[in-house]
Amino acid sequence: MNQTIFEYISQMPHFAMLPKDIRERIADSAKEESHSKGKRYAEQGRTRIDSIFIVVKGELSLFDEKKDGNKPTGFIKPGEVFGGITILLNGGISLRTVIVNKDCTGFRIPEEIFQDLCTRYKSFYEYFLENFSNNIFDESLASIIETGQTKHFLSKVVPFSFLPPEELETVVSHLTMVQYSGDNVLFVQGRTRIGYLYILQKGSAERYYQENKKKTMIEILSEGDIYGGISMLLNDGISVRTMQVTENSYFYLLPKQHFVDICNRNEAFTEYFTDIFGRRMLEKSYAAIIAKTMRTREEGLQFFNQPVSGIFTRKPILGHIDMTIREAAQLMSREKISSIFLKTAVGKCVGVVTERDLARKVVALGLDVNQPVAEIMTTPVRMIPDQALVFEALMTMMQEDIRHLAIMNASENVVGILSSRDLLSAQGQSPLFLLREITEANSMDQIIVRHNRLPELLSNLIANGAKAQNLTRFITTVSDAILNKIMGFTLEAMGPPPVKFVFMILGSEGRHEQTLKTDQDNAIIFEDVDPQNEPTVREYFLKFGETACNLLDQAGYAFCTGGVMAKNPKWCQSLSVWKQYFSDWIHAAEPEDLLQASIFFDFRHGYGEVTIINELRHFLLNALEGWSGFFRNMTENALHFKPPIGFFRNFVVESKGEHRSALDIKSAMTPIVDFARIYALKNRIEETNTLDRLSHLQLKKVLTPQEYDELEKAYSFLMQLRFVRQVTAVMDEKSDPDNYINPKKLTSIEQKMLKEIFKRIEKFQTKLEFEFTGLV
Repeated sequence: MNQTIFEYISQMPHFAMLPKDIRERIADSAKEESHSKGKRYAEQGRTRIDSIFIVVKGELSLFDEKKDGNKPTGFIKPGEVFGGITILLNGGISLRTVIVNKDCTGFRIPEEIFQDLCTRYKSFYEYFLENFSNNIFDESLASIIETGQTKHFLSKVVPFSFLPPEELETVVSHLTMVQYSGDNVLFVQGRTRIGYLYILQKGSAERYYQENKKKTMIEILSEGDIYGGISMLLNDGISVRTMQVTENSYFYLLPKQHFVDICNRNEAFTEYFTDIFGRRMLEKSYAAIIAKTMRTREEGLQFFNQPVSGIFTRKPILGHIDMTIREAAQLMSREKISSIFLKTAVGKCVGVVTERDLARKVVALGLDVNQPVAEIMTTPVRMIPDQALVFEALMTMMQEDIRHLAIMNASENVVGILSSRDLLSAQGQSPLFLLREITEANSMDQIIVRHNRLPELLSNLIANGAKAQNLTRFITTVSDAILNKIMGFTLEAMGPPPVKFVFMILGSEGRHEQTLKTDQDNAIIFEDVDPQNEPTVREYFLKFGETACNLLDQAGYAFCTGGVMAKNPKWCQSLSVWKQYFSDWIHAAEPEDLLQASIFFDFRHGYGEVTIINELRHFLLNALEGWSGFFRNMTENALHFKPPIGFFRNFVVESKGEHRSALDIKSAMTPIVDFARIYALKNRIEETNTLDRLSHLQLKKVLTPQEYDELEKAYSFLMQLRFVRQVTAVMDEKSDPDNYINPKKLTSIEQKMLKEIFKRIEKFQTKLEFEFTGLV
């Protein structure tokens, strides 16, 4: 290592902020050199700059040949750097002519080292850009910016055309213009950091992805096109694709800080970039590129388990329900807000109106703006406590397809607003984007790409302490979104159904308890029809089930080994046949009947007519009344599943085979699932989720608060272990997810907790046996 260079750069503020080992690496790569007075170091627009030059002694003069080429526009003095701005902003083609003004000594640092520093250390990049960009931008073009031409130009460019006049003036005041000659590569995907939004004012450029020296996904940029917004909003400023200027071009540059500020103040402006991102993700190739290029932010998904109190917008502006649409819009414009909550005369918050409501319900439909604002408000208002987790707020937005939540304090007064933009500001890419991408997908290839991102997202959530209940809730939401798309694809292929139907989902997915290792459990119920028409109707739905199940398999949901799928003729029946199935299982209660009941009685609506599901559920609960023998048989069947712990409190594990020395954590959870199902059916509880069933059992005083607490903690701990194992298999072992836990790989505390949980499960099985069989 060159100690002299190391000591010198360690005194320079922007290098001093770097770790010592990085400064040592820089010193190793640096080359000392000297230049005599009068030497022409670089020529503007012609010389390729492949390194930065740090002046130690002497001086360089900068000349702008587009102005008076004989008069210096700036100087590079000891401790200053030449070449950095050229590399960062002009593809390495010198922005100025450089002549050695005084005998000069210094050292060069290769471009790849400098680019890597800018990419890895944002503070280094920002300091460098702020302190070494003097005399670079073309002042001869500044007069264009100072005129109304710029504002007029931007007013025609989306999304700047969405901005109010005063906001547009703010944008113009922060713009700079630069000129680039043709064939300059300004940004390289995954390598170059972007600090400005680039708006092409004149000229042409290409945006593309390059792999193995081959360009793909080429897009031609022309006047009014924008580059850099997605990279800055969603990828921490790292370019997601390469951009090359193809002819002499002029760009307006808007600094990142001001761009982000505008995004924070204008939801429609922000959504332009996120929506563009979503539409581009419809391309399979682009989705694959993003998977390679986008970097995980250091903070990962840490904010998910933080309360929303840290990110929501405080002091909401409340309007009155009796105001007109015009008055509401004027208030929103005056206060520069994207939504307004409406209250009654007594102060109760009863509705919300957003910019999207004004666009879709007023402007698009030509509604009279003097109408009451209550005509277009969304009601009731969805509220969450200020101590609710960000994850809970996110899931609420995804599941209910809303973009604004009212935040209430302990007194249930509205104290703020949480918008999707707030989430975007707090976390560039999140599960919200995955759901949006799924809902906008238009092919199975796109569905597959998005579903494959689940393990990584879950890994981040687990690493940041997400609860098992939230993990299953998130997976279920993703699965439901995928199912909805597949139903759409199937209907498109099959044509409209002959009668009303429902695609019913069962088992763990029916309980909202899906994990990474869950196969298909589904069925079809169609409404009763005239017997002579039934063969034709059944034929349609059998083909429908075949198509849908095949698509689900393609998406990553494996076929059920037991054949419990809508493609199976037995499970594609009319409502009356399903009622007969349920009645037979209840009354016969043979081992096969009990197995079917454990699967099919955990059912819920997947797609189609929810009224059919409701009718079948009411039939089930009514049919169970007075049939104690069914519950006794269900209990006896459930008691066959014992916790994997021996007489001497040792874990019972597999003795041979692929999972030797491991126990099946899914089987270990089965007694809790069975316990909740039996008690729920007995007490006419309609919920299918295990924790929801237990919660309702406590409310009905079937369980004491202590019993509920024990079961809830036991179930959640086991599910957490199950998720960790599955994510480990996928992410670390590159294998299929499984449910086998090796107790020896757990910490001593986890082992003790597991043994204690198994002991408690045995206690609850004893309770179940006593209450439903009378035996102990």
